[in-house]
Amino acid sequence: METDSIRSQFPILDQKVYGKPLVYFDNAATTQKPQSVIDTLCRYYQTLNSNIHRGAHYLAGEATEEYEQTRRAVQQFINARHSHEIVFTRGTTESINLVAASFGQRFLNEGDEVVVSAMEHHSNIVPWQLACERQGARLQVIPFDDEGVLDLEALRGLLNEKTRIVAVNHVSNTLGTVNPIRQIVDIAHSHGIPVLVDGAQAISHFAVDVQELGCDFYCFSGHKMYGPMGVGVMYGREELLEQMPPYQGGGEMIKDVTFERTTYNELPFKFEAGTPAVGDVLGLHSAIRFMQQTGVDNIARHEKELTDYATERLLQIEDLRIYGRAKEKTSVISFLVGNAHPYDVGTLLDKLGIAVRTGHHCTQPIMDRYGIPGTVRASFAVYNTREEVDTLISAIERIAPMLA
Repeated sequence: METDSIRSQFPILDQKVYGKPLVYFDNAATTQKPQSVIDTLCRYYQTLNSNIHRGAHYLAGEATEEYEQTRRAVQQFINARHSHEIVFTRGTTESINLVAASFGQRFLNEGDEVVVSAMEHHSNIVPWQLACERQGARLQVIPFDDEGVLDLEALRGLLNEKTRIVAVNHVSNTLGTVNPIRQIVDIAHSHGIPVLVDGAQAISHFAVDVQELGCDFYCFSGHKMYGPMGVGVMYGREELLEQMPPYQGGGEMIKDVTFERTTYNELPFKFEAGTPAVGDVLGLHSAIRFMQQTGVDNIARHEKELTDYATERLLQIEDLRIYGRAKEKTSVISFLVGNAHPYDVGTLLDKLGIAVRTGHHCTQPIMDRYGIPGTVRASFAVYNTREEVDTLISAIERIAPMLA
């Protein structure tokens, strides 16, 4: 894979920050966008802008067709059984909130339990807390060890006749751990318990096959896989989606409305109330094309090589500690240098043109587990290079004495 040809597709990377070439290592927060995605957004607003599913005119028909083509592309990309199992949302957060609210209303009752893990993003904790508060249920938590590996024996011990759903991330946005989803699903399904997977940090790094994983829900965001912000996906198994009530009311999600009663639309439209972000959805299709043309396996291979190299180089720096050392992990490295506050490290790196994330990364329970305020997080994408890692290493070696 020619990294230079990949980088040339991302115009934002060809710039300087504070007089230094931009080194963008904040990909777990959002990936940059190739020109093809940017062009798709421009083309939609310049030539196709129209509301979908409702108009008899040419623009509406063309926009609707491209929108539904994207739904079919997503179905194929994650190998869902049916295109109507693909629901478009604003992102992973809304996808999880949709399931927590709708599934919770239908299946969660007083005294029931929801199981999450201790390494979840807040977006896969708070919606379930809200659902539990509404329904009088209780949240249970799977712990993880010092290396950042989930305790599956503890999971087995948590499941019982009161458990209604297990919600876990595929990849930790802080630790980089790749969780054994197929194994988790098998454990949960042996008790008849469905599983929701937060795939926000997995979808851009390696191939995802929801039928192979066996999960009941899979949620992800476009902007973390080289697509636009404002669009996400909630995959749900047809049998469950049919039983769940609508998440929001409004246009598109209805068949008939009277003041006496409303009948709801068929899947997936029952869960897509109102005007969607049509241009962003079409941009997601372009992002999928980019990943397929680049090769998802090529992306995974490149990022693993980069992560292994960066880990080796970082551990050579005196008093640098990496949090998240699971054997199976993706291109996220969270670290601290000596007693320096992560924000100070991130600020000085920024002045040298290097973009990293600092803080708790919306995973405060992880920080509490390690007894730290936060970390510096470097996260890699297909367009990053070894030379950029070397730049990061040199910068840390330069600023470490200043922060000692």
